[in-house]
Amino acid sequence: MTKKTIMITIGGALALLLPVLAGCTPAVVTPAPNITVGTQQEGIWVTGQGEAQAVPDVAVLNLGVQAQAPTVAEAQDQAKQAMDAVMATLKTNGIAEEDIQTTGYNIWQQTRWDNQTQQEVVTGYQVSNSIQVKVRKIADTGAILDAAVAAGGDLIRAQGIGFQVDDPSPFLTEAREKAVADAKQKAEQLARLAGVKLGTPTYITESYNNPGIFRAASMSMDAAGGGVSVPTPITAGETTITASVQIVYSMD
Repeated sequence: MTKKTIMITIGGALALLLPVLAGCTPAVVTPAPNITVGTQQEGIWVTGQGEAQAVPDVAVLNLGVQAQAPTVAEAQDQAKQAMDAVMATLKTNGIAEEDIQTTGYNIWQQTRWDNQTQQEVVTGYQVSNSIQVKVRKIADTGAILDAAVAAGGDLIRAQGIGFQVDDPSPFLTEAREKAVADAKQKAEQLARLAGVKLGTPTYITESYNNPGIFRAASMSMDAAGGGVSVPTPITAGETTITASVQIVYSMD
């Protein structure tokens, strides 16, 4: 091999090596900017509670009829007649149609076990029909319940009495005001203890509870006279309407 050839070969190798060596030069790294992203976890988080006492102005009667017969048709007919009588009595006593709501209708097959055939034997059918009735004059609740039971006769079923506030808005307003005041007082105390200045609310959420009062119907059939004993007077008592707020305050 001649000197010229050697020089060309070495030159070519150097030409190939230069880009590789250039790639080994350390790159200049630019520091990333320091960005602070605000989150909802910032600030002072507090929960406030408020209550308002209310006297229920609506009574809710849960009534039903239940019939049993050898065939479905017979059981349905008996239940229908009893419910028709109950509905007619309710309307006669001033209950509006929109205040009567069907809450259930069921048909059950009644069976017994036959030891000889080792299988279930159908003995009849049971039909039940349930309604919910709103009584808007609580003082009349006992008399209306008495009349409905008498109309349904032996097929009547009384499944409980409830009481509720028909329009809780004024009581919710009172409870909400108390809840917000309670939350603000807590936030002010926390800010003072932490040595920071309390800012403005940045987040508010609310929940409330308007509970109904439910009692079992306390009545029994008088076997001697065939009458119905109804606890009188029926009193609604009081219910507590509560409001809860969660507020996040900024820190200035």
